[in-house]
Amino acid sequence: MLQMTREQSEYEVRFESLFKPGRGFAFPCDQSGRLDLDRASEAARNNYFFARAMVGREFSPPVVRPLTLH
Repeated sequence: MLQMTREQSEYEVRFESLFKPGRGFAFPCDQSGRLDLDRASEAARNNYFFARAMVGREFSPPVVRPLTLH
């Protein structure tokens, strides 16, 4: 569901930086944390796979959370 806009998605899967507070990656997902990678852009897929590969080294384990719209 990476192509979904934040207005359409109610959840995000978030990878927080271990070293830079407030930094990380967030991707729109469903309540279970599933992303539609087949419909994602190449850049979004690359960022997602990079964040997953760097869990424990650069990023914390992913957390699914409700989106807070401002």
